[in-house]
Parts: sequence; structure tokens; C-alpha cells
Amino acid sequence: MIEFLLNVFRESREDVAIVWHDHSFTYQWLTDSVSAWMTKLDNESIQPGSVVILEADFSPNAVALFLALVKRSCILVPLTNSVISQKNEFAEISQGEIKILIDSDDLVIFEKMTQRADHALYATLRERGHPGLVLFSSGSTGKSKAALHDLTGILEKFKVRRKKQRVITFLLYDHIGGINTMFYSLSNGGCIITLQDRTPQSVLDAVQKYQVNLLPTSPTFINMILLSEAYRQYDLSSLKTVTYGTETMPESTLKRFHQLFPAIELQQTYGLSEVGILRSKSKSSDSLWVRIGGEGFKTRIVDGILHIKAESAMLGYLNAPSPFGEDGWFITGDEVLEDGEYYQILGRRSELINVGGEKVYPAEVESVLLLMHGVDDVVVGREANPISGQIVVAKVNLSTGETLSQFRKRMREFCKEKLSAYKIPQKIVLMDAPVYSPRFKKMRL
Repeated sequence: MIEFLLNVFRESREDVAIVWHDHSFTYQWLTDSVSAWMTKLDNESIQPGSVVILEADFSPNAVALFLALVKRSCILVPLTNSVISQKNEFAEISQGEIKILIDSDDLVIFEKMTQRADHALYATLRERGHPGLVLFSSGSTGKSKAALHDLTGILEKFKVRRKKQRVITFLLYDHIGGINTMFYSLSNGGCIITLQDRTPQSVLDAVQKYQVNLLPTSPTFINMILLSEAYRQYDLSSLKTVTYGTETMPESTLKRFHQLFPAIELQQTYGLSEVGILRSKSKSSDSLWVRIGGEGFKTRIVDGILHIKAESAMLGYLNAPSPFGEDGWFITGDEVLEDGEYYQILGRRSELINVGGEKVYPAEVESVLLLMHGVDDVVVGREANPISGQIVVAKVNLSTGETLSQFRKRMREFCKEKLSAYKIPQKIVLMDAPVYSPRFKKMRL
């Protein structure tokens, strides 16, 4: 199942595969560690098809154990501290049979659980003899959904060799983007640079110290880098590409980053827990237009909504009905504009604000507000209104010390030449707490 990866490991045996806590681990170490963990799985009587909860962040043993469990054809349920309040709920939904905890010192603890994993979708995987992966959605609009993948479909695209790079694992271990980062790096003999915390200072320090080439991240974190001005303290000349996804990018954030770093390629990515990460190519570094699909993916637009058909699509949800149509297409819920082979992602239709019949896309309003002096971050949503149906609401992290009344007056003056009147927020909430989740994604609803 992972033989193609092990072949890469053998070719790169002397190269560094993982940097963790300033220590380097070679591909030879990784090969030996996968073998050692296979023996440990035997000793622990962990059989193919077992549902294994893997509580960890990226570390040497977290990577090696992940690969060993895939080789054993287990069904993996990675969880991180970003979902600490939901771990018990997720363990119950996934019917975890074994829990493996990897702590901050990379020590590993095995624990047998009392549940029986008898979901019908698990039976399908076991009949195939294939490894599985359970990923939980962020649950921003309701209860988190557990998407079950046949990992063979996700692994297929990594059999094509790409560029060897030094990559930061910014996206999390239990996120489709984080798993994509791990497999991309390992399948090309690259180097994974792990993080102990995800602050602008720590990330950019790692870029400088380890000569990182690729940083996969989110629009929210790019804005945090700009706001912190931490980039002034570090040499980022090694950084060739910054990829961003998980949420809609405010155009003002994109253009400002590009102006500061014109030599860095900004690449929009697109992926979902249900279908995986699609190949993508931005029209340019300062453009929101992106070409997606190819190599196992098909795309189409129906009523302004992006649909995807993917060879790597999930088998289904463990705790919700199948979202696929009879023709096998997944309805993403993302509204898009189309220009030839390029798309512009406007945002989720479920997040659309309807003001007296007029559409308002939150990202457009956020992009304008982020241009204002003292607006550190903002998230735009909606509230019911008896006259217009809905109004635009902005939750703002403000650093100017203005009162709500003062800021509201300045905002309206600032926005009147940049936004139609119905798009200008009618309600402002000044926030002390962050307006983003532990996954560095805006909490819009």
C-alpha cells in the first residue's frame, strides 16, 4: 500500500525527512521506525481493519505510526488539541477501538477501548482490505460530520513525483490539508519542518532557520503575518511558494502580501474533507482566479455552485446521509464565478447575506474593512431584520482605542465610496477575543 513511499525513502535514506524540536530524522530513521512500529502493532494485536484513534501533532513518531497503520490497513482517526473539547464525541462517532496518544515529548501510549466498530462503511473497507481515514468537518454551521475515506484513493496522486521541497506542517495533523502536506513532502523525498506553536514569529523563524521553500497556510494566518510585521525580523529569501486555502481570501490581504513579497508565488488551493485536495493553479500571485481539477477530479458549475467528482472522494459520512447525487457528484455549496478554465470562489451559499433581495458576500466586505487603519481582523456575518430580512454584521478586532460610536462613523465614511450602501455593516461588534478558530479559519456563523 505504501511501497511507493518506501521506495522513495530508500532512495533518500541519508536525507533529512523530519525536523522536530531542532533534531533531524533521516529517511533511513523513518524506514526503520515504520518497521519497528509494525512489530509493535503485532505485539499489541492490532489487526487490519481496526479503527485507531491517533491523538497527536506532527512529530517523528506521529508520522512513522501513521504510515505503519496505513501499511497494516487500519482505519485511522487523527485528532489534535484543536478539537480537545470534542475528542470524546469524535471517539464515539468513529467507534474507535484503540487509542494511541503521542504526547509533546513524542512518547507513545496505547489504550484499548471498549467500543465495537461495526459501521457498514467500515465493512466495505475491510472487504477491500484497504486502509481508511476518518476526518471531521469544522462544524461551523452545525454538528461536525465524520467523512470516511478509502486511503488508497488519496494516496494515488502522490505516486507521481513532484518537486522536492522543505515544507512547514502548518495545517493540522487531523486536517485534509495537513495530511496532504505530509504525503506531498514524503513522496518527493522532501523535508517536513514541524512546529511547536503556530504564531507568525515561530513560523517565520522556522522559515529562516531551516530554509523552508513552501508554506501551506490560510488567509487568516497570512493576515496575522501582515499585522504582526514579524516578517521584518527574518530572512525569508528561501521561501518560494505560499499556498492558501480553507476559506475565502480577502482580496486586500492577497494584494498586500504580494506587494510586500513579489518574489514569493502565492498559490490558491482548493480541497474539502469529503473529496480531498484538488490540483490548482492561480492565474497570478495577486489574482483570486484559480484553475482547479485534473488528475482524478472533474468539476462543473450548476446554478452558480461548484460540483466535484473525485476518484478520491469519501465513501460517505459515518453520522449523516450521503451528500452525493445519483451521478456521483459532490455539491460543494461554494458559489463561484467562471471565466474560461478559471474559477473565482465567492464563498459558501449558506453564508450568503440577503439584504432586501441583494446578495452580499462576506469576504468582499471583510476585504474592504481590512484596509482600514486599526482593523486587525474582522469577520462578517448576518442577523435577521424585520424590514430587510437580514443585515450585515461585522465583528471587529480593533487596535485604535476608538469607541464603538467613533469607529462606526469612521467605517461608514470609509466604506461609502467602496461598497454599495446595502453591503456596509449595519451592526458592529468590537471583539477582544480572536475571530478565528484553532484551525486559523474565520468563525463566520
